[in-house]
Amino acid sequence: MRDNMNSPLDKPPGRNDAAISRSDESGRGDTGSPTFSRPQETNGDKTQSVSPPTPGAAKNRLPRVLAAIAAAAIAVAAGVYYFSFVLPFESTDDAFVEGHVTAVASQVPGRVAELLVQDNQEVRKGDLLLQIDPRDYEARLAQAQANLTAARSQLEQAKSQFSAVQATAQEARAGLVAVEARASYAKTNLTRLTTIGISGVSQDQIDAAETQVRATSADVLVAGSKISAADAQVTLAQANIATAEANIGEAEAAVRQADLNLSYTKVTAPDAGHVTRRVVEQGNYIQPGQSLLAIVPKNIWVIANYKETQLTHMRPGQPADVEVDAYPQFKLKGHVDSIQNGAGARFSLFPPENATGNYIKVVQRVPVKIILDEIPESGLALGPGMSVVPKVHVR
Repeated sequence: MRDNMNSPLDKPPGRNDAAISRSDESGRGDTGSPTFSRPQETNGDKTQSVSPPTPGAAKNRLPRVLAAIAAAAIAVAAGVYYFSFVLPFESTDDAFVEGHVTAVASQVPGRVAELLVQDNQEVRKGDLLLQIDPRDYEARLAQAQANLTAARSQLEQAKSQFSAVQATAQEARAGLVAVEARASYAKTNLTRLTTIGISGVSQDQIDAAETQVRATSADVLVAGSKISAADAQVTLAQANIATAEANIGEAEAAVRQADLNLSYTKVTAPDAGHVTRRVVEQGNYIQPGQSLLAIVPKNIWVIANYKETQLTHMRPGQPADVEVDAYPQFKLKGHVDSIQNGAGARFSLFPPENATGNYIKVVQRVPVKIILDEIPESGLALGPGMSVVPKVHVR
């Protein structure tokens, strides 16, 4: 009975012990993990095999799917970032802060008696920066004032002299009238005596009358000469008055110049800002025009040297964000003020001459002026020459 139970007739058709043994050996890999044999289905006389799902193949496909999803997400994020934060803006790192730097110099020579500012000190417009020894200029002012007083005295003398010569001229004219009257009487008397003749008068009387006529005629000439001399004195007195008035004007100008030079001994700040490049020390003897220090005003702007290919959509008035390298935590607001008409290389000390030698096309840079809409904090050391990165919203 036991032999009948183990007989080959009881085994499934199409399978034998050798096939089962090979299936068991092939189902184990090097790692010893079991593999499932492919079951068989009988369809009439034909046997078909059915493949079950393989867990190893599913695990291999999952990383590839996740990688594809991550790549797609990164591509979408990059596209959003480009169209939102790159395409609408034009930026450059070739940009610097600019501002007016006012050089302070003395207008008069002298020795620095007092220095009232230090390096990087903030000053207001009109603050006293240094004091030049004023004693020489005070003496010159006093001398000019004395000369002015003397000129005014000379004018008074000229006016008095003019009055005197005018009186002399009037007296000379009055004398002329009297002399002419005597001359007229002498002529009338001579005519009367001549008419009477020697029958009624003596010859001596006629000769005396003739002498009187000649004498009075000479007196008339002398009186006329006195009038001419008096008139000349009047003219001279008038010229002396004009000269005295001119001397007064010159003396007044000298007083104003001396007073101005005295005021120049006080060197004041031409504008509000910070003291930079101070090279003067107390006790130095300075000359007119010598640079003593510089004032950097608070009014600053940005000069950004954009490539010419970045100017296609850039226009004045477009908003801009400015990041300062020294203060990355701050972002200043501004706008495009103007675009220079010409590349920066064209206005350099040695502009390029492209008509000579070999030519290589190089993208030129054009200065763009950006005005800051916000006043930076007073505690920030923000001045000309500092590096910034502006971003102009062009779209």
